[in-house]
Amino acid sequence: QVQLVESGGGVVQAGDSLRLSCTASGLTFSTYVMGWFRQAPEKEREFVASISQRGLRTFYGDGVKGRVAISRANADNTLYLRMNSLKPEDTGVYYCAAALVATSGDPREYEYWGQGTQVTVSP
Repeated sequence: QVQLVESGGGVVQAGDSLRLSCTASGLTFSTYVMGWFRQAPEKEREFVASISQRGLRTFYGDGVKGRVAISRANADNTLYLRMNSLKPEDTGVYYCAAALVATSGDPREYEYWGQGTQVTVSP
């Protein structure tokens, strides 16, 4: 079955950097658009970033533009999210997701989801 496993979360201070990883199995990774979403307590799931199948196109949510970079290594079935200048409002559970077709940041376009990794940014 399809598995997406996130890693790299943790507790950091404001201004720090973090790199999240997502390892995929059970699907042909290179045929999927991959995305990162996050969810803070009592808030809706928010689009963070997405990357096309070959990595040629990337899209970012307004809340993180200029501070994060999404990338992928198809040979290793791995998705990355590099986050810089972290702020307390970046705190939340970060999920990776896979979609055969994704034209927006709507989470309903994504078929598969990981369990998430917690990121906590202290002031």
